[in-house]
Amino acid sequence: MIFGPTPVAGALGAILAHTVRMEGRVLKKGMLLDEGAIAALTAAGHQEVIAARLEDGDVTENDAAHRIGEALLAPFLARTKAATGRVNIKAASPGLLVIDTALVERLNELDESLTLATLPNFTPVSAGEMLATVKIIPFAMSGAVLDVAEGVARSGRLLSVYPFRPLKVGLVLTELPGLKESIMEGAVEATEARIAGLAGTLLPPERCAHAEDAVAAALLRLQGAGAEMLLIAGASAVVDRRDAGPAAIIRAGGRIEHFGMPVDPGNLICLGRVGEIPAMVLPGCARSPKLNGFDWVLQRLFAGLHVRSKDIMRMGVGGLLKEIESRPLPREAAARSLAGTAAPRRPRQVAALVLAAGRSSRMAPLNKLLVEDRAGVPMVARVADNVLASHARPVVVVSGHEHAAVGAALAGRPVAVVRAEAYADGLSASLKAGLAALPTDAEGVIVCLGDMPLVTGAMMDRLLAAFDPEEGRAIVIPTFGGRQGNPVLWPRELLPEMMALSGDAGARHLIGRHAERVVEVEMGDDAVLRDFDTADALQQVPDFARKG
Repeated sequence: MIFGPTPVAGALGAILAHTVRMEGRVLKKGMLLDEGAIAALTAAGHQEVIAARLEDGDVTENDAAHRIGEALLAPFLARTKAATGRVNIKAASPGLLVIDTALVERLNELDESLTLATLPNFTPVSAGEMLATVKIIPFAMSGAVLDVAEGVARSGRLLSVYPFRPLKVGLVLTELPGLKESIMEGAVEATEARIAGLAGTLLPPERCAHAEDAVAAALLRLQGAGAEMLLIAGASAVVDRRDAGPAAIIRAGGRIEHFGMPVDPGNLICLGRVGEIPAMVLPGCARSPKLNGFDWVLQRLFAGLHVRSKDIMRMGVGGLLKEIESRPLPREAAARSLAGTAAPRRPRQVAALVLAAGRSSRMAPLNKLLVEDRAGVPMVARVADNVLASHARPVVVVSGHEHAAVGAALAGRPVAVVRAEAYADGLSASLKAGLAALPTDAEGVIVCLGDMPLVTGAMMDRLLAAFDPEEGRAIVIPTFGGRQGNPVLWPRELLPEMMALSGDAGARHLIGRHAERVVEVEMGDDAVLRDFDTADALQQVPDFARKG
């Protein structure tokens, strides 16, 4: 192709490279200059135009795009009509898009005049959805290159759509003492929605004890009921191939093909088979409707693809689906259903409570919360500043003893101060007063102690980053040297139990009751272990040590 300035007198049959606007007429980029266009340019005083001329063997952009589009067609694919050098490839059926990435790269490496862009590999798509676009860089391409490109496009299945199959799915829900019914219901609801979105049907779930023999028997009952896929949602997350769920698959006559995956959330998945029926032990995140590694495996199985151990091991690139503060909501763009894109989900909201209602009896006559550091900042205000430096919001401070003085110490800070009228009854009264003041949409609460001024906002953010109730990380506890400290982050699901506390006991005993929901986060220093409720203890903190 010859490109550049061209005398208008010799531009007949050339392709106009840039739009030319004249009084009463517009000649658009890409048009073939005919006699009428030449006459208009001449009358308007144009001596030359930027144009392209085809050489022997060149193929116009639309003809070239059409031929590449034809070469890409396969079952369940359709194409649009070529226009402006572009052809779009669309899905003719809902299913899973599978791409031969090596062929795409070969095609794009042939010549800069040819480009092919696609959706990500293994994307679930709906009928009519655009999968790929072919664009010929204006305004023509070499016929010789086009012949090679067609050969590459036809040498394999560059684009494939595997329709989802209407499978019957069996679900086993395992139970442990104390497991809340809402967790079981949530697991069923999320699983049923996923399966319905892939054209499948969920059989009536089986519920049984979290034990190998009970789960194996439930699997066999579901298999007898016609299940074409078996799922186990464990009351406790699977942590080993020999755990109750995987062991039950083997006892039911099956085998384990892979444990774990390089996708987060979704790491703790276990994939096996009972005969030729896929069987999976689900990660805790499968209780959530948000996109996770389980979805990636489920979609492939519904599309009729055999998921092998090496397939899972290759999921790491793009497998970081978890939301983080510096990269919010990366998986919202990837979360798809057959009806369209999932509704955007806001970042997880965690509130903060600062317990500052105590009588400070061990430091009497001083109120430890009002003791100032060397910069003149009262301890309770310093704790509040540390919490405000974290991402926890809103911040609620619970006062009681010397309520007015504590409120004055916090003046000007964006915190809510609530009074625990029954603060003298003990820690539980303060805790309940604070919990009652939390917004209804808070998914968790980090409970901070007003006499721990060394815990920084960055430390609290590490706890927030670990918080993921759907994956089983619901109670988040900081540790140092193997010892558990404060503050502790609690999920909304445990607020009713916390509101039922009485006396001077906090919520610590709930940790043992819900041990399977606990995650510990090791800290770099002992700030999470150090509270200062005596004058001697306070002397050990340089910023608060009294002079002289």
